[in-house]
Amino acid sequence: MEPIRVLIVDDSAIVRKIFTQELGKYADIEVVGTAPDPYVARDKIARLSPDVITLDVEMPRMDGLTFLRKLMKYHPTPTIIVSSLTPKNSEMALEALEIGAVEVLAKPGGSYSVGDMSVQLVEKIRAAARARSYVARRRQESQPVPAGPVRPVPMALSQTTHKVIAMGASTGGTEALKAVLMEMPPNSPGIVIVQHMPPKFTTAFAKRLDGCCAIQVKEAQNGDSVRPGLALIAPGNEHMVLKRSGARYYVEVKDGPLVCHQRPSVDVLFHSVARYAGANAVGVIMTGMGRDGAKGLLEMRQSGARTIAQDESTCVVFGMPKEAIKLGAAETVVPLEAIPAAVLRALEEKGSSAEKAVS
Repeated sequence: MEPIRVLIVDDSAIVRKIFTQELGKYADIEVVGTAPDPYVARDKIARLSPDVITLDVEMPRMDGLTFLRKLMKYHPTPTIIVSSLTPKNSEMALEALEIGAVEVLAKPGGSYSVGDMSVQLVEKIRAAARARSYVARRRQESQPVPAGPVRPVPMALSQTTHKVIAMGASTGGTEALKAVLMEMPPNSPGIVIVQHMPPKFTTAFAKRLDGCCAIQVKEAQNGDSVRPGLALIAPGNEHMVLKRSGARYYVEVKDGPLVCHQRPSVDVLFHSVARYAGANAVGVIMTGMGRDGAKGLLEMRQSGARTIAQDESTCVVFGMPKEAIKLGAAETVVPLEAIPAAVLRALEEKGSSAEKAVS
């Protein structure tokens, strides 16, 4: 196979040098050029036709967001946003994902080393290359529109702490999760989410979702209760697991080794949900590169949970759902716009079964 052709766009000569050196270690990736600003990048894109672009959000002459809008309109190319770990840059990175970027990467700093960045950069470039057809399709299509309003969760379900919805996503997941969570009614059972993102970006992501959803959305903190009407998002660079104390579910946020090259890991969350919630859970695996979450979703299904996977046609990258489907972990496979209704239907069926068992 031909190597993935990458163009690095960043005003920092040091960053351009580090990225070029790190990517040069991999046979399946070729840096075909670098650019210090969007104007130079524009000419090189026309001449080199890269498969993937890395783009800083803060640059001279033209900011990254303005350039990205033009890029997606005239020459849609899978783009990875590169940003420093600041609140302002996190907000800009999320806006870039809404515009059409497929991944976000944090620049090295603090405890986040060049080595850590290198591993993440390579994985994100490989994922972005797989998203090429999706990016091109965005130019022709509008975003999926949910199929009508969802029905409220029955009160018998909304008032219990025994139900949990667990979701996992990676490449393309920020917009996919937004589409699903905006359709969840305010009395839905507690939701726990892993979205592969760097630290601090998850803080901004949760805040942005909280402003547009009927449910409350927040970045998880250690000990947070999982309760109706609340979605908890795992913090970047920390694993999140579900725990139970009596009738109360809560989350534990902790450090730990990378799992499937990820921290937070969907598998780590799903395994804990299978253990502590079992048949009282619904699991959803969504767009993303790799196989994180596939084994965890299988364990959830084996424990009695209902399990749902996003279909190929609506995924930015059909990696994680594909692996789950291959394992037999997904009971149902539906397009993105049908996920909210599928989740609520699974909860209702669980509720009906429980009522029959009691009667």
